[in-house]
Amino acid sequence: MARPAVDRLPAPLARRTALAAQGFADPRPVAVPGARQLRKVTDRMAVVQIDSVNVLSRSHYLPAFSRLGAYPRPAMDAFTARRSEVFEYWAHEASYLPVRLHPHLRWRMAAAEEHAWGSMVRIQRERPGYVAEVLDRVREAGPTKASDLAEPRPDRRGSMWNWHAGKVALEWLFYTGVLTTRARTTSFERVYDLTERVLPPAVLRSPTPEPADAVRELVRTAARALGVATERDLRDYFRLRPAPARQAVAELADAGELLPVEVAGWGAPAWLDPAARRPRWVRARALLSPFDPLVWERPRVERIFGFRYRLEIYTPAAQRVHGYYVLPFLLGDRLVARVDLKADRQAGVLRAQATHAEAGVDRAEVAAELAAELRLVAGWLGLDDVTVAERGDLATDLTRALPAAASGVA
Repeated sequence: MARPAVDRLPAPLARRTALAAQGFADPRPVAVPGARQLRKVTDRMAVVQIDSVNVLSRSHYLPAFSRLGAYPRPAMDAFTARRSEVFEYWAHEASYLPVRLHPHLRWRMAAAEEHAWGSMVRIQRERPGYVAEVLDRVREAGPTKASDLAEPRPDRRGSMWNWHAGKVALEWLFYTGVLTTRARTTSFERVYDLTERVLPPAVLRSPTPEPADAVRELVRTAARALGVATERDLRDYFRLRPAPARQAVAELADAGELLPVEVAGWGAPAWLDPAARRPRWVRARALLSPFDPLVWERPRVERIFGFRYRLEIYTPAAQRVHGYYVLPFLLGDRLVARVDLKADRQAGVLRAQATHAEAGVDRAEVAAELAAELRLVAGWLGLDDVTVAERGDLATDLTRALPAAASGVA
Protein backbone atom coordinates (compact mmCIF):
# COMPACT_ATOMS: atom_id res chain seq x y z
CA MET A 1 0.00 0.00 0.00
CA ALA A 2 1.35 3.43 -0.96
CA ARG A 3 1.79 5.74 1.98
CA PRO A 4 0.05 9.14 1.96
CA ALA A 5 2.04 12.27 1.25
CA VAL A 6 3.59 13.95 4.25
CA ASP A 7 1.40 16.76 5.56
CA ARG A 8 2.74 19.86 7.29
CA LEU A 9 1.51 20.60 10.79
CA PRO A 10 2.24 24.03 12.27
CA ALA A 11 4.10 23.78 15.57
CA PRO A 12 1.37 25.58 17.59
CA LEU A 13 -1.25 23.18 16.20
CA ALA A 14 0.97 20.20 17.01
CA ARG A 15 1.26 21.52 20.57
CA ARG A 16 -2.52 21.89 20.92
CA THR A 17 -3.01 18.44 19.41
CA ALA A 18 -0.68 16.92 22.00
CA LEU A 19 -2.50 18.74 24.81
CA ALA A 20 -5.90 17.62 23.54
CA ALA A 21 -4.78 14.00 23.34
CA GLN A 22 -3.84 14.20 27.02
CA GLY A 23 -7.17 15.72 28.02
CA PHE A 24 -6.16 19.36 28.48
CA ALA A 25 -8.52 20.77 25.85
CA ASP A 26 -11.53 19.70 27.92
CA PRO A 27 -12.84 21.96 30.70
CA ARG A 28 -12.63 20.61 34.21
CA PRO A 29 -15.95 19.16 35.37
CA VAL A 30 -18.26 21.38 37.39
CA ALA A 31 -19.58 18.52 39.51
CA VAL A 32 -17.29 16.62 41.87
CA PRO A 33 -15.40 14.07 39.73
CA GLY A 34 -15.78 10.40 40.57
CA ALA A 35 -15.01 6.95 39.19
CA ARG A 36 -16.37 7.66 35.71
CA GLN A 37 -14.08 10.65 35.22
CA LEU A 38 -11.09 8.80 36.69
CA ARG A 39 -11.71 5.94 34.27
CA LYS A 40 -11.86 8.35 31.33
CA VAL A 41 -8.61 10.04 32.35
CA THR A 42 -6.85 6.70 32.87
CA ASP A 43 -8.10 5.28 29.59
CA ARG A 44 -6.97 8.40 27.75
CA MET A 45 -3.45 8.38 29.23
CA ALA A 46 -3.25 4.54 29.32
CA VAL A 47 -0.24 4.80 31.66
CA VAL A 48 -0.36 6.35 35.15
CA GLN A 49 3.16 6.29 36.53
CA ILE A 50 3.71 5.27 40.15
CA ASP A 51 6.51 6.76 42.21
CA SER A 52 7.40 6.69 45.88
CA VAL A 53 8.27 10.40 46.20
CA ASN A 54 5.70 12.00 48.50
CA VAL A 55 7.05 15.50 49.12
CA LEU A 56 3.85 16.92 47.61
CA SER A 57 1.67 13.90 46.84
CA ARG A 58 2.13 10.38 45.53
CA SER A 59 2.60 10.89 41.82
CA HIS A 60 -0.34 8.79 40.65
CA TYR A 61 -2.84 11.19 42.26
CA LEU A 62 -1.55 14.23 40.39
CA PRO A 63 -2.35 13.63 36.68
CA ALA A 64 -6.06 13.30 37.44
CA PHE A 65 -5.95 16.48 39.54
CA SER A 66 -4.20 18.31 36.69
CA ARG A 67 -7.04 17.38 34.34
CA LEU A 68 -10.09 17.22 36.63
CA GLY A 69 -9.34 19.60 39.48
CA ALA A 70 -10.09 18.80 43.10
CA TYR A 71 -11.49 15.29 42.95
CA PRO A 72 -11.78 13.23 46.19
CA ARG A 73 -8.49 11.42 46.75
CA PRO A 74 -10.28 8.37 48.24
CA ALA A 75 -11.99 8.00 44.87
CA MET A 76 -8.57 7.35 43.32
CA ASP A 77 -7.76 4.84 46.06
CA ALA A 78 -10.98 3.00 45.33
CA PHE A 79 -10.43 3.14 41.57
CA THR A 80 -6.85 1.84 41.63
CA ALA A 81 -7.90 -0.95 44.00
CA ARG A 82 -10.35 -2.33 41.41
CA ARG A 83 -8.53 -5.00 39.46
CA SER A 84 -11.40 -5.06 36.99
CA GLU A 85 -10.22 -1.56 36.00
CA VAL A 86 -6.45 -1.36 36.36
CA PHE A 87 -3.44 -3.47 37.19
CA GLU A 88 0.16 -2.66 38.08
CA TYR A 89 3.07 -3.46 35.83
CA TRP A 90 6.20 -2.03 34.24
CA ALA A 91 5.20 0.16 31.30
CA HIS A 92 6.92 3.54 31.01
CA GLU A 93 8.02 2.84 34.57
CA ALA A 94 6.04 1.18 37.37
CA SER A 95 2.50 2.11 36.41
CA TYR A 96 -1.23 1.62 36.72
CA LEU A 97 -2.59 0.39 33.38
CA PRO A 98 -6.08 -0.42 32.06
CA VAL A 99 -6.63 -4.17 32.35
CA ARG A 100 -7.23 -4.42 28.59
CA LEU A 101 -3.47 -4.01 28.15
CA HIS A 102 -2.54 -7.04 30.25
CA PRO A 103 -2.48 -9.48 27.30
CA HIS A 104 -0.36 -7.02 25.32
CA LEU A 105 2.37 -7.00 27.96
CA ARG A 106 2.65 -10.76 28.44
CA TRP A 107 5.48 -10.91 25.90
CA ARG A 108 7.49 -8.72 28.27
CA MET A 109 6.63 -10.99 31.19
CA ALA A 110 7.66 -14.05 29.19
CA ALA A 111 10.96 -12.42 28.19
CA ALA A 112 11.82 -11.17 31.67
CA GLU A 113 15.41 -12.43 31.39
CA GLU A 114 15.90 -9.98 28.50
CA HIS A 115 13.97 -7.02 29.87
CA ALA A 116 14.34 -7.08 33.66
CA TRP A 117 17.49 -5.75 35.24
CA GLY A 118 20.19 -6.18 37.85
CA SER A 119 19.37 -8.06 41.00
CA MET A 120 16.07 -9.43 39.67
CA VAL A 121 17.80 -11.35 36.90
CA ARG A 122 20.70 -12.38 39.12
CA ILE A 123 18.51 -13.87 41.85
CA GLN A 124 16.64 -16.02 39.35
CA ARG A 125 19.90 -17.28 37.86
CA GLU A 126 21.82 -17.69 41.11
CA ARG A 127 19.09 -18.66 43.60
CA PRO A 128 16.22 -20.25 41.64
CA GLY A 129 15.38 -22.45 44.60
CA TYR A 130 14.88 -19.42 46.81
CA VAL A 131 12.59 -17.78 44.23
CA ALA A 132 10.54 -20.98 44.14
CA GLU A 133 10.34 -20.94 47.95
CA VAL A 134 9.03 -17.36 47.91
CA LEU A 135 6.43 -18.31 45.32
CA ASP A 136 5.35 -21.30 47.41
CA ARG A 137 5.00 -19.05 50.44
CA VAL A 138 2.72 -16.65 48.56
CA ARG A 139 0.74 -19.56 47.17
CA GLU A 140 0.21 -21.05 50.63
CA ALA A 141 0.08 -17.98 52.89
CA GLY A 142 -1.75 -15.61 50.56
CA PRO A 143 -1.09 -11.89 50.08
CA THR A 144 2.49 -11.08 51.03
CA LYS A 145 4.53 -7.91 51.54
CA ALA A 146 8.28 -7.69 51.13
CA SER A 147 8.48 -6.74 54.80
CA ASP A 148 6.95 -10.14 55.65
CA LEU A 149 10.09 -11.86 54.37
CA ALA A 150 12.56 -11.66 57.24
CA GLU A 151 15.85 -11.39 55.40
CA PRO A 152 17.94 -8.31 56.28
CA ARG A 153 18.55 -5.53 53.81
CA PRO A 154 22.06 -5.06 52.42
CA ASP A 155 24.02 -2.26 54.04
CA ARG A 156 23.83 0.22 51.19
CA ARG A 157 22.44 3.40 52.65
CA GLY A 158 21.29 6.08 50.28
CA SER A 159 20.24 3.68 47.54
CA MET A 160 16.60 3.52 46.52
CA TRP A 161 17.21 -0.02 45.23
CA ASN A 162 18.59 -1.55 48.44
CA TRP A 163 16.15 -4.43 48.24
CA HIS A 164 16.65 -7.50 50.41
CA ALA A 165 16.53 -10.90 48.73
CA GLY A 166 12.87 -11.45 49.52
CA LYS A 167 11.90 -8.18 47.86
CA VAL A 168 14.06 -9.01 44.84
CA ALA A 169 12.43 -12.43 44.48
CA LEU A 170 8.95 -10.93 44.74
CA GLU A 171 9.85 -8.33 42.12
CA TRP A 172 11.16 -11.00 39.76
CA LEU A 173 7.92 -12.92 40.13
CA PHE A 174 6.02 -9.66 39.61
CA TYR A 175 7.99 -8.89 36.43
CA THR A 176 7.29 -12.37 35.04
CA GLY A 177 3.58 -11.89 35.69
CA VAL A 178 3.28 -14.81 38.12
CA LEU A 179 2.50 -12.35 40.90
CA THR A 180 0.72 -9.03 40.72
CA THR A 181 -0.29 -6.32 43.14
CA ARG A 182 -3.37 -7.10 45.15
CA ALA A 183 -3.31 -3.86 47.17
CA ARG A 184 -1.11 -1.15 48.64
CA THR A 185 -0.68 -0.56 52.37
CA THR A 186 -1.18 2.85 53.98
CA SER A 187 2.59 3.34 53.64
CA PHE A 188 2.26 2.46 49.94
CA GLU A 189 4.01 -0.90 50.27
CA ARG A 190 3.02 -3.33 47.56
CA VAL A 191 1.03 -6.41 48.61
CA TYR A 192 1.74 -9.29 46.21
CA ASP A 193 -0.48 -12.23 45.35
CA LEU A 194 -0.85 -14.80 42.59
CA THR A 195 -2.06 -13.10 39.44
CA GLU A 196 -4.66 -15.82 38.99
CA ARG A 197 -6.19 -14.85 42.35
CA VAL A 198 -6.27 -11.13 41.61
CA LEU A 199 -7.12 -10.30 38.00
CA PRO A 200 -10.62 -10.97 36.63
CA PRO A 201 -11.06 -14.35 34.92
CA ALA A 202 -12.06 -12.61 31.69
CA VAL A 203 -8.68 -10.87 31.57
CA LEU A 204 -6.78 -14.07 32.33
CA ARG A 205 -8.70 -15.92 29.60
CA SER A 206 -7.93 -13.27 26.98
CA PRO A 207 -5.72 -14.74 24.25
CA THR A 208 -2.07 -13.76 24.33
CA PRO A 209 -1.20 -11.94 21.09
CA GLU A 210 1.97 -12.58 19.17
CA PRO A 211 4.67 -10.14 20.33
CA ALA A 212 4.55 -8.16 17.08
CA ASP A 213 0.78 -7.78 17.38
CA ALA A 214 1.09 -6.76 21.02
CA VAL A 215 3.76 -4.15 20.27
CA ARG A 216 1.61 -2.78 17.48
CA GLU A 217 -1.28 -2.33 19.94
CA LEU A 218 1.01 -0.60 22.43
CA VAL A 219 2.24 1.79 19.73
CA ARG A 220 -1.37 2.38 18.66
CA THR A 221 -2.27 3.15 22.28
CA ALA A 222 0.70 5.50 22.61
CA ALA A 223 -0.30 7.32 19.43
CA ARG A 224 -3.78 7.96 20.82
CA ALA A 225 -2.34 9.21 24.09
CA LEU A 226 0.19 11.50 22.41
CA GLY A 227 -1.83 12.80 19.45
CA VAL A 228 1.24 13.65 17.40
CA ALA A 229 4.63 12.11 18.08
CA THR A 230 7.99 11.08 16.73
CA GLU A 231 8.90 7.41 16.53
CA ARG A 232 11.02 7.86 19.65
CA ASP A 233 8.03 9.38 21.49
CA LEU A 234 5.87 6.43 20.51
CA ARG A 235 8.29 3.76 21.71
CA ASP A 236 9.22 5.65 24.88
CA TYR A 237 5.62 5.61 26.11
CA PHE A 238 5.85 1.87 26.91
CA ARG A 239 9.66 1.71 26.82
CA LEU A 240 9.70 -0.42 23.69
CA ARG A 241 12.88 -1.46 21.91
CA PRO A 242 13.66 0.40 18.68
CA ALA A 243 13.42 -2.38 16.09
CA PRO A 244 9.98 -3.80 17.00
CA ALA A 245 8.63 -0.29 17.60
CA ARG A 246 9.79 0.89 14.17
CA GLN A 247 8.20 -2.15 12.57
CA ALA A 248 4.94 -1.43 14.36
CA VAL A 249 5.00 2.23 13.29
CA ALA A 250 5.60 1.19 9.68
CA GLU A 251 2.74 -1.31 9.76
CA LEU A 252 0.34 1.18 11.33
CA ALA A 253 1.34 3.77 8.74
CA ASP A 254 0.74 1.29 5.92
CA ALA A 255 -2.71 0.59 7.37
CA GLY A 256 -3.53 4.29 7.57
CA GLU A 257 -3.62 4.25 11.36
CA LEU A 258 -0.73 6.71 11.56
CA LEU A 259 -0.34 9.67 9.24
CA PRO A 260 3.12 11.07 8.45
CA VAL A 261 3.45 14.76 9.28
CA GLU A 262 6.21 17.32 9.31
CA VAL A 263 6.19 19.70 12.26
CA ALA A 264 8.22 22.87 11.94
CA GLY A 265 11.12 22.93 14.38
CA TRP A 266 10.86 19.31 15.48
CA GLY A 267 13.82 18.14 13.43
CA ALA A 268 12.44 14.60 13.10
CA PRO A 269 9.63 12.87 11.17
CA ALA A 270 6.38 12.74 13.12
CA TRP A 271 3.21 10.70 13.10
CA LEU A 272 -0.35 11.87 13.67
CA ASP A 273 -3.19 9.79 15.06
CA PRO A 274 -5.91 10.26 12.42
CA ALA A 275 -8.54 10.52 15.15
CA ALA A 276 -6.59 13.13 17.10
CA ARG A 277 -8.44 16.29 17.95
CA ARG A 278 -6.79 19.43 16.56
CA PRO A 279 -8.30 22.30 18.53
CA ARG A 280 -8.05 25.96 17.56
CA TRP A 281 -7.28 26.87 21.17
CA VAL A 282 -6.62 25.29 24.55
CA ARG A 283 -7.50 27.11 27.77
CA ALA A 284 -5.90 24.89 30.35
CA ARG A 285 -4.55 25.73 33.78
CA ALA A 286 -2.65 22.96 35.53
CA LEU A 287 0.38 22.09 37.60
CA LEU A 288 2.04 18.99 36.20
CA SER A 289 3.71 16.20 38.13
CA PRO A 290 7.26 15.45 36.94
CA PHE A 291 5.85 11.99 36.16
CA ASP A 292 2.89 13.23 34.10
CA PRO A 293 2.81 11.70 30.59
CA LEU A 294 2.70 15.19 29.11
CA VAL A 295 6.18 16.01 30.43
CA TRP A 296 7.93 12.76 31.39
CA GLU A 297 9.98 12.60 28.17
CA ARG A 298 12.15 15.69 28.51
CA PRO A 299 13.27 15.98 24.82
CA ARG A 300 9.58 15.96 23.76
CA VAL A 301 8.77 18.71 26.26
CA GLU A 302 11.57 20.88 24.88
CA ARG A 303 10.55 20.15 21.29
CA ILE A 304 6.85 20.94 21.81
CA PHE A 305 6.95 23.70 24.40
CA GLY A 306 10.46 25.12 24.17
CA PHE A 307 10.68 24.30 27.88
CA ARG A 308 13.93 22.84 29.19
CA TYR A 309 12.96 20.63 32.11
CA ARG A 310 15.10 18.49 34.37
CA LEU A 311 14.14 16.61 37.53
CA GLU A 312 16.63 17.66 40.19
CA ILE A 313 15.66 15.29 42.99
CA TYR A 314 18.96 13.43 42.66
CA THR A 315 21.02 16.61 42.14
CA PRO A 316 22.93 17.84 45.22
CA ALA A 317 21.00 20.70 46.82
CA ALA A 318 23.71 23.29 46.17
CA GLN A 319 23.67 22.46 42.44
CA ARG A 320 19.91 22.63 41.87
CA VAL A 321 18.73 25.37 39.54
CA HIS A 322 14.98 25.33 40.16
CA GLY A 323 14.45 23.11 43.21
CA TYR A 324 13.81 19.61 44.51
CA TYR A 325 10.29 18.73 43.31
CA VAL A 326 9.51 21.13 40.49
CA LEU A 327 6.17 21.14 38.70
CA PRO A 328 5.75 22.88 35.32
CA PHE A 329 2.77 25.26 35.18
CA LEU A 330 0.56 24.98 32.10
CA LEU A 331 -1.49 28.04 31.20
CA GLY A 332 -3.45 28.03 27.97
CA ASP A 333 -1.32 25.97 25.61
CA ARG A 334 2.08 26.99 26.99
CA LEU A 335 4.30 26.01 29.90
CA VAL A 336 4.78 29.43 31.47
CA ALA A 337 6.43 28.80 34.85
CA ARG A 338 7.73 26.20 37.25
CA VAL A 339 7.34 25.88 41.00
CA ASP A 340 9.15 23.79 43.61
CA LEU A 341 6.37 22.55 45.89
CA LYS A 342 6.29 20.88 49.27
CA ALA A 343 3.28 19.85 51.33
CA ASP A 344 4.20 20.67 54.94
CA ARG A 345 1.54 18.47 56.47
CA GLN A 346 2.58 19.10 60.06
CA ALA A 347 2.21 22.86 59.66
CA GLY A 348 -0.79 22.57 57.31
CA VAL A 349 0.95 24.66 54.65
CA LEU A 350 1.68 24.26 50.95
CA ARG A 351 5.13 25.74 50.46
CA ALA A 352 6.21 27.21 47.14
CA GLN A 353 9.93 26.96 47.79
CA ALA A 354 11.00 28.48 44.47
CA THR A 355 9.04 29.96 41.57
CA HIS A 356 10.42 30.81 38.16
CA ALA A 357 8.69 32.32 35.12
CA GLU A 358 9.55 31.53 31.52
CA ALA A 359 10.95 34.30 29.36
CA GLY A 360 8.46 36.62 27.69
CA VAL A 361 5.37 35.79 29.77
CA ASP A 362 3.05 38.31 31.43
CA ARG A 363 4.24 37.77 34.98
CA ALA A 364 1.26 39.43 36.65
CA GLU A 365 -1.16 37.20 34.73
CA VAL A 366 0.90 34.07 35.34
CA ALA A 367 1.22 34.87 39.05
CA ALA A 368 -2.53 35.41 39.42
CA GLU A 369 -3.39 32.11 37.71
CA LEU A 370 -0.67 30.21 39.56
CA ALA A 371 -1.85 31.62 42.89
CA ALA A 372 -5.36 30.38 42.17
CA GLU A 373 -4.07 26.93 41.22
CA LEU A 374 -1.91 26.72 44.34
CA ARG A 375 -4.93 27.56 46.51
CA LEU A 376 -6.81 24.77 44.76
CA VAL A 377 -3.96 22.30 45.32
CA ALA A 378 -3.72 23.26 49.00
CA GLY A 379 -7.42 22.71 49.56
CA TRP A 380 -7.31 19.38 47.75
CA LEU A 381 -4.45 18.24 49.98
CA GLY A 382 -6.22 19.41 53.14
CA LEU A 383 -3.71 22.21 53.79
CA ASP A 384 -4.80 25.52 55.28
CA ASP A 385 -2.44 28.00 53.68
CA VAL A 386 0.07 28.69 50.90
CA THR A 387 3.41 30.36 51.51
CA VAL A 388 5.95 31.60 48.96
CA ALA A 389 9.68 31.64 49.59
CA GLU A 390 11.74 34.45 48.09
CA ARG A 391 13.67 32.21 45.72
CA GLY A 392 12.93 32.66 42.00
CA ASP A 393 12.04 35.54 39.70
CA LEU A 394 8.28 35.00 40.05
CA ALA A 395 8.22 34.93 43.85
CA THR A 396 7.39 38.62 44.40
CA ASP A 397 4.53 38.65 41.90
CA LEU A 398 3.17 35.40 43.30
CA THR A 399 3.27 36.67 46.87
CA ARG A 400 1.27 39.74 45.80
CA ALA A 401 -1.27 37.59 43.95
CA LEU A 402 -2.01 35.13 46.77
CA PRO A 403 -4.39 37.33 48.86
CA ALA A 404 -6.70 37.88 45.87
CA ALA A 405 -6.65 34.14 45.09
CA ALA A 406 -7.71 33.37 48.66
CA SER A 407 -11.12 34.97 48.08
CA GLY A 408 -12.20 32.19 45.74
CA VAL A 409 -10.75 29.69 43.30
CA ALA A 410 -12.48 28.58 40.11
